[in-house]
Order: sequence, then structure tokens, then C-alpha cells
Amino acid sequence: MTLLDSFLVRAALAGVGVALAAAPLGCFVVWRRMAYLGDATAHAAILGVALSLALNLPVIAGTLIVAVAVALGVARLSGRTLAADSLLGVMAYSGLAFGLVAVAALPPPRIDPMAYLFGDILSVGKGDLAVIWIGAALVLTLVWARWSALLTATLNADLAAAAGFNPRRESLWLTLALALVVAVAIQVVGALLISALLVIPAVTARGFARTPEQMAILAAALGVTAALGGLAVSYRLDTPTGPTIVCVAAVLFAVLGSLSRLRAQS
Repeated sequence: MTLLDSFLVRAALAGVGVALAAAPLGCFVVWRRMAYLGDATAHAAILGVALSLALNLPVIAGTLIVAVAVALGVARLSGRTLAADSLLGVMAYSGLAFGLVAVAALPPPRIDPMAYLFGDILSVGKGDLAVIWIGAALVLTLVWARWSALLTATLNADLAAAAGFNPRRESLWLTLALALVVAVAIQVVGALLISALLVIPAVTARGFARTPEQMAILAAALGVTAALGGLAVSYRLDTPTGPTIVCVAAVLFAVLGSLSRLRAQS
């Protein structure tokens, strides 16, 4: 028997992998105010689940295809026909609705969509774990390699262009990374909670960080703490693990946010 034979160890490693990938990306989501894009991409990923099952593909393949298509479609159409927030709202809710209808229309044996809406981290297998960590490594490598360009484009598009960076290309890299995080995270926290894991640790870290790099590192630490803490609380109280992870992240936000305000007042 190896360490990975324990479902709790696999769940813990899956949670840590997703948290590490989501943390630096979540900082850019917060800085760029892209939370709604995360929602739209994650909700539409349910349609990718149906696509995977219909074509006998790995779930991550279908979710990644749909997540990338939606993210790129929103980026391309935004500003042409509708305001960005309106377009993202349409994509988020319609993508989720079409995905649930498609899942329900699949021939038997049907799946329980709740596992993909709220996550099922306790069912993560060794193959899933490998996919999660490969995806996390790709996201972290991309963010590390493009950090200066992404940060400059986030702060000021004109400054980025003057520095030799293409702001649209950097936005594309960020969009692709977000789609990859959605694809690997859907089994851990589910489509409805992915944005929470992206945003909450980053927002919490912002109150304590002095530099963007500090914010990304602190967000990663908070995300890992939420993942492991949520898993422990869920195991002890027999609560749904994905939502419990987000609850722990929210508690950390409330507690640390209060401490940050007290420190600012003193």
C-alpha cells in the first residue's frame, strides 16, 4: 500500500494543486476585475462535461475545450455588441443552463450533475491527481514566465505597449490560463465555486501584501490553508467538501480582514 492509496491524501494533494494554480491567477482576476469571466467560463464548463461523456473523452478534455472557446469568445465579442458585464452575465447563466440540459439528455447511465456543480474532491483518483498537478505546473510556469508582461499590461495597456508588450496577447495568455484552471478545478470545488477559490484568497491577501509578488505568494498560502482546512472540517463534520473549502476561505477573509482593518486603525 502506498501513500496515494488513501483517498484523503489524494484529496489533500488535489486541493493543494488547485490552490497553487488558482492563487497567482486569482490576483490577476482581482486586479483586472475579471471575476465574472471566471464565472462564465466555469459555468459553461458543465457543457464540456456533457461533451466529454457523449464522445467518451476524458472530462478535462471536454471542459478545457469549452472553457477555452467561451473565454476566447467573450474576449473577442466584448465591446462589439454588448457591454462586457452584460455579455458575461448572458454567457454565465446560459452556459450553465445548456450544460445541465445536455447532461440530463445523455443516455443512461446518467451522471449526478451535483458532483460537477459543487465538486467531488474525495473521488479524485491517481490519474486525476496527475492531470491536476500537470495543469497546475503549466499555469504556474506560464504566470512565472510572463509575470512582468502580464503585470505591466494589467497596470496600464499603454505602458505595456511602450515597453514592447502586446496587451491583447497578454490578455489571451491570461484567458487561456484561466480556462486551464477551470478545467482542472471542476472536480475539486465544482463549477459554481471555482471563482470563489480564485477570488477570495487573492482579496484576502491584498490587505497584507506590499507588492504584487507578496500578494501572489500569500494568496497561494491562504488557498492551500483553505483547501486543507476545508477538507479537515468536512471530514470531521461530514459536510460537502467543495463548499466547505470555500467556507473556510470565507472565514479566513472575515478574520484576516478584521485584523487588517484593526492594524490600519492602530
